[in-house]
Parts: sequence; C-alpha cells; structure tokens
Amino acid sequence: MKRVSESCQVLDELADDAYQHLLVARRSDTLPWRRLYTEASLMRTLADLMLQRIPDEATIELCIARLDRILVIAGAPGADRRELVLLLISKIQKDHLPSEPFRCLSPSTLVPSLDVAAVLVLAGPNAVPRHGQPPSISVFQRRLRHEPFLLPGFASDWPAMNEHPWRSLEYLRSVAGRGRIVPVEVGGDYRTDDWTQELIAWESFLDSLDETQRRDQRIVYMAQHNILDQFPSLRADIIVPDYAYTSLSPPSGYPQYRPPANDEQLVINAWLGPKGTVSPGHTDPYFNLYAQIVGRKTVWLAPPSASAHMYPYPPPVSAAPADSVHNPATNNLEPSMSNTTKVDVFCDRTNESRFAMFWEKVVPTALSVTLEPGDVLFFPPGWWHAMRSEDTSFSVSMWF
Repeated sequence: MKRVSESCQVLDELADDAYQHLLVARRSDTLPWRRLYTEASLMRTLADLMLQRIPDEATIELCIARLDRILVIAGAPGADRRELVLLLISKIQKDHLPSEPFRCLSPSTLVPSLDVAAVLVLAGPNAVPRHGQPPSISVFQRRLRHEPFLLPGFASDWPAMNEHPWRSLEYLRSVAGRGRIVPVEVGGDYRTDDWTQELIAWESFLDSLDETQRRDQRIVYMAQHNILDQFPSLRADIIVPDYAYTSLSPPSGYPQYRPPANDEQLVINAWLGPKGTVSPGHTDPYFNLYAQIVGRKTVWLAPPSASAHMYPYPPPVSAAPADSVHNPATNNLEPSMSNTTKVDVFCDRTNESRFAMFWEKVVPTALSVTLEPGDVLFFPPGWWHAMRSEDTSFSVSMWF
C-alpha cells in the first residue's frame, strides 16, 4: 500500500511538472509536456479507481475533474487518448454518478424573456449587409467572401435550436453528465487587472447563468472554448455551413492568412455568458462563421484598413518573461493570433480626444449588427470585431 501511495505521489508530481512547463513553453514546444500531463493524469485516475473497491463520491468527482483537465489543458494528445478519456468519463458517470436523461417538457431556460428595447452601437453607424436567401457557393467564393454579411435565421433548423435546445438548462446539464468542469474567464474584460481564468464545475457555471439561481455576482464567461470537443454530443447539435469547406485563398487585405492546421482545417469554439459580457475589439487570423444560438449579441466590425487607427496594444517585449504577462491583449505569447485595441468601441464619445483618429477615421467605415437566435454572421480574417451580449448568450464560432 505504501508503494502505491508513493507511486501516486510521483504521478501527481509528474503531472504538476508538466503543467508548469506548459505555462511557459512556446506553442511549438508543448507536445512532450502535453503528453506527459495526459499519461500521468490517466495513470493517476486509474490508480484512484483501483485502490477503492467502491470509490466514494469525492474520489469519483476528483477523477472526472482530472480527466476533464486532460481535455482542457493538454488536449489529450496521443493515439486514441481523447477517446479513452471520454470513455472513462462516461463509464465513471454511468457506474457512480448516473443522471436522468433529458426530457423536453417545460425546461428552465438560459433566457427567460428578451428585453426588446432598442440596442444602440454608437461606434458603428453602418449596417452589416443581409442576405435573406443563402448565396450559392460560387457566389460566395467569387464575390461575398471579401466582406461581412448576415444570414438571418440560417441556423433556425439546427438541433441546437429545436429538439436539443441549448437554451434549456436541463439539456445542457444532461449532455455533460455530473461532475464535469469547464474553463471560464472571470471578469468583464480581459484587458483589466481583475480579469482571471478558472476551471469550475459545469453545473455551477450554469447556475451562475440562471437568473433564478444566481448567487455569484462576478461576471463568469466561457470564451473561445471547444466545448463541442469536450462534450461530443453537442457537436451533432450544429450543422457546419458548406461555406466553411471552400478552401479560400488569402484575401487582399490579409495576405498572411493560412487555414487552421488541423486535419479538418476547421476550429469550432463556443461562447457562453451572461448579459453584458464584452469581447473587446480585436482581430483573428481566420475566416469566421459566427452562429448565434441563444439570446442576442451585438457585433461591431471594421476592415483591416482601419488597423492604423485602432490604437492596438504594443507588440510583445522579447525580454519579458512569459509567465509575467497577465493581460493577453499584450500578446507576449501569441502575437500572431490576436491584436486587441485599447478603444472601447461600445462606449459613448467621452474618450474621443484620447483616441481621436479612431473616431475620425474608423467609425465612418465601421459596421454593426445585433444577432438574433438562429442568425449566422460571416466575416473575413483581419477584420476588427467586438462583441457585447444583450442577453444571456450562447454562440458558436467556426474558424476556417
């Protein structure tokens, strides 16, 4: 028994050491540490389950959380490792933490009622073009891929909008099962000093979005997380538009474009948070199909040509240690993946003198739209964009 305990301690130390290296390693150097974290955590979980003939609930929850960390922190690299992790989670839940299947009767919802008051965007006077009928693939490739456009109601027939409603708290709980944890941002704006990141229980996070259950007054936001990979049942609830598979060439305004490096050349992320959540103005390196599933979200956009007047955070300082950087807007770790402005594009013009060129040069060319449930927005790489949730909001971005 002593040997087993010592072995468990070694596995914990190996996983912790790998995690510490992941915090400071460059993206290209992380694979060995991600694999070490995965293998040590898997073996530690199996040891916990084998040590107790009937594991107690605390041990079970610890095991599931450890397995979720493999998915979230390390990505479960290695042959069949992701499948093994998901299989273990499912088996542990089935054997020790069973839950009732979802029945769509009269579920509680993320958005009990919509405030129909007008939404104002002071820094975006021009409306995003709308297409009542989805354009053909050839028209998209030849003409429409160069600028943003809106497809109203394009996702209205997705399972996420109907038989598997993402607006239902009961469905979101059932699709994950008990004991799961997810990464969240804490704080309304990642440019501020009080912003941080945490791993919290999925059920606690959902409770924080339920206006009838909410006790925590902090703004908690799940941003840019591939929850469809962590909870695979959700992947079947969306239908990726054919536009995402058109293998587009770099646009003239963003010649450095390259598609995502994975096999599918597609990255799907989810965004779930309360009313008032803001993503500040920034750019992304991919074409984006942005689907609004629950609630409303206002999107502000400006073309790549506006970059000279967007007052971005300065480029990274090579001498700064990676682990000393708190604000991701400074881009010390991944400067090519993000570029964030200091301007609050949703505010009034009280700071007009500070960012004079933004108001003079950028605002006249900016676009804005408030997405309704079922809407899909397209915009090319390099376009500046900012988001504001007008209600509790659940969105999906599809980078390609």
